Amino acid sequence: MSRTPQGIFESYVYAGALTRNADALAENFTADGVFEAPLVPAGAAFPRRLVGRDEIRSAMAAYYERQVRGDRSPNLEKSGYVLHTTSDPDVFIAEIDTVFDGDGDDVVVSLVQIFRIRDGKIARLRDYFTPELMN
Repeated sequence: MSRTPQGIFESYVYAGALTRNADALAENFTADGVFEAPLVPAGAAFPRRLVGRDEIRSAMAAYYERQVRGDRSPNLEKSGYVLHTTSDPDVFIAEIDTVFDGDGDDVVVSLVQIFRIRDGKIARLRDYFTPELMN
């Protein structure tokens, strides 16, 4: 199954940040896929490292059940991203600025994600963001 970086990225974002659907999110990964957030401290609410589709599904479902951002949601008109391909066709990088609408003040979360793909699915995702913004 050949999917473009754009398609893989959009499917991942839709399942995760936009709909918070842990089942759909996990299906974006290979069965042995790895999700890492290296800047997140141990013991934080947001998972630091998840291995395998089942662990990704259960941990993210538990995380999504929390009221992490309160009533803030991503504003797609203000948010943006750029995808960078690399010399390795199985690796691409997403540079993202997500704007969350707030009560008077917008909050911008800037992050970088590195995707490693196998057979059209995410084999490893490294998500680099400021952990305190996820509380």
